[in-house]
Amino acid sequence: MYKRLIIVSVIILTALCGLGWLGYHSIQIWSTGMEGARLGEFAEVAEQIRQDVKRKLDTFIQTEQQRPYTDYQYYYVPENVVPAQQQMPLLRSPLGDRIENDLAYGNFQIEPDGRIVTPYYKTDRMAEETKLSHQANIHLSNIRQNLLPVLNGSAGVFKLSSKDLAVTDRTKKSLASLRYDTDKKEVAKKGSVKRKSTRAREYRIQSLEKDSQQKQLLRQKRRVATSNVAQTAKIDSLAQKAEKELSEVSQLEVTQEALSERGQSQFAGQRESTQLQSKQTQAVAVMPQAAQIENQADQLQVVNIDKSAEQEDTVQIRIEPFVPVIVGGQNSEQSIFGGQVFMLRHVQIENRHFLQGFQLNEQKVLKEVKDSAQRFMREGMSFELSQTEGPDAAFVAILDFGFGDLVLNLMEIDPAWIGRQIDKLRNWYFSMIGIVFLAVVLGLASLWRNARAQLKLAEKKDDFISAVSHEFRTPLTSIRMYSEMLEKNWVKSEDKIAEYYKNMRQESERLSRLIENVLDFSRIQKGRKKYTFNLGDINKCIANVVEMMRPYATQNGFSIETDFQPLNQTAFDNDAITQIVVNLLDNAVKYARNAEDKTITIRTGKREQFILIEVEDHGPGVPHRQRKKVFEQFYRTGSETTRETNGTGLGLALVKKFAEAHNGFVEILNAKPMGAVFRVGLAVQS
Repeated sequence: MYKRLIIVSVIILTALCGLGWLGYHSIQIWSTGMEGARLGEFAEVAEQIRQDVKRKLDTFIQTEQQRPYTDYQYYYVPENVVPAQQQMPLLRSPLGDRIENDLAYGNFQIEPDGRIVTPYYKTDRMAEETKLSHQANIHLSNIRQNLLPVLNGSAGVFKLSSKDLAVTDRTKKSLASLRYDTDKKEVAKKGSVKRKSTRAREYRIQSLEKDSQQKQLLRQKRRVATSNVAQTAKIDSLAQKAEKELSEVSQLEVTQEALSERGQSQFAGQRESTQLQSKQTQAVAVMPQAAQIENQADQLQVVNIDKSAEQEDTVQIRIEPFVPVIVGGQNSEQSIFGGQVFMLRHVQIENRHFLQGFQLNEQKVLKEVKDSAQRFMREGMSFELSQTEGPDAAFVAILDFGFGDLVLNLMEIDPAWIGRQIDKLRNWYFSMIGIVFLAVVLGLASLWRNARAQLKLAEKKDDFISAVSHEFRTPLTSIRMYSEMLEKNWVKSEDKIAEYYKNMRQESERLSRLIENVLDFSRIQKGRKKYTFNLGDINKCIANVVEMMRPYATQNGFSIETDFQPLNQTAFDNDAITQIVVNLLDNAVKYARNAEDKTITIRTGKREQFILIEVEDHGPGVPHRQRKKVFEQFYRTGSETTRETNGTGLGLALVKKFAEAHNGFVEILNAKPMGAVFRVGLAVQS
């Protein structure tokens, strides 16, 4: 049986250790899963931001692509004119009152001869709209200094191609369809971001690329298109002259201010002042001419056309998609795209070619990205826009616009959050596995204890059967021997006959006690034992038992002394008290037979709410470690084959059961100078 228990215990402990290892490994996997899930959340947010930014850019670029080419001019002839009219009305460009239009900054048109036409340039109102004019001058200067050289092929990765264009040599060099060079190594993008780690991912936004747009083929009345071209050239010629003069005036003003601040001589200041006045006079002389045309258009809103242009056939207008062009200048090193981004489209009206476009408003692009990021940020997330991958970023989204990258660093507000969750889970797991391990150990210990108890109980039962057999055989043998001798008349002496009858009676009483003990124990075990409590004198009951047991004690060389204290009447079961006293006296006779003092004292008394019955002998006593075991069923000291005393191991067990039936107790004390005192306490009942 122990071998089976060992095998079962080893299997259970091995399974528990395996379960612990699997649980710990599962926590590690769960930790990795949490980090992956969190990265997945960051990737999902980044994708939402990409889609939102792409949607905004798609809407913007689609609006700009569908914008009529006439919006880039200061005045234009409307499409729905009456064919019979000799004079066509002129309308103001819807872009004329602002230089910023959503993500576009400074819409412009580049003519075949290199002239720049804008919808917001107002030569006669510069004094009133100084801010707009100042921004326009700076923007036009930027286009001339940085964009036109690139379009002329002197720099940049966007090259000009004259394929499919039959125009003049000058046009072939300056205005043509734009071809994007796919070799990104030639793009001068300062701070270009490379993917450095697995937490960085590229998100392509193709809204501003040429392939994401569609070219337009339009039909327009010939005389409307001709009038728009002629009107643009007429107004722009005077506007360019006035602009040039005013630009020189602005430069002289700056020079004069610089000289004054640096403390230059009065003579130099006077000389510059004279030049400034001269230039201002020339500009004032030119401006009224341009203003005259504008005023006529504002007041009459008509333009005369040549009768030769009255032909009402149509012309085809071809508008190519926008193409991004990156150029330097104007703090390009601070740009997220490594330079200024211009969006240009090629427009062809029969054999006339020109470019239209605008500068991409980088600040507004950044604002749109920030707005999208703030919209989709989840709890515990933050973000930062930069040109490089942040060291503290939990996830890096590289927004690739096709011509430049913008790094969106997504960060954890509380980076230690996952670690705390894992630690909390690990603590819970180890607490649970500790409880399970403790429960398993206690279960195994209980199993071993129960198995050991069962083995001992089986051993005790075997001893009980052996003891009962021996205890029954001894008095039966004596009774049989005496009865045979008396039956065959082998005993002639009257004294011997009386002695044999007495022995037969004593052995019968002994046999009855054994049988009664077994029956009482059986009834108690099955719960069938019934007690009858009646008021009476417990001292008298004990005295009767003593007188019954005195011959048995005397036969074994013992004397019984009594010491009864006066007791009030109490309720008790007479048979139970009898069995208690009989078993205690029998136990004293059996275990103190080798004592020098063979006096057994039985006394009664009262303590608090208990009536005490004590049986004292002067035998070897009971070891302290066995004082609880002796009251167990079938328990006897020593082995059944080697012990010297008789008995079934039920006497003291019954004493305890009967005492508990009276709501009492039983205990063992040391006697003086040696021996044991068995004390039984019975609760006082009325």
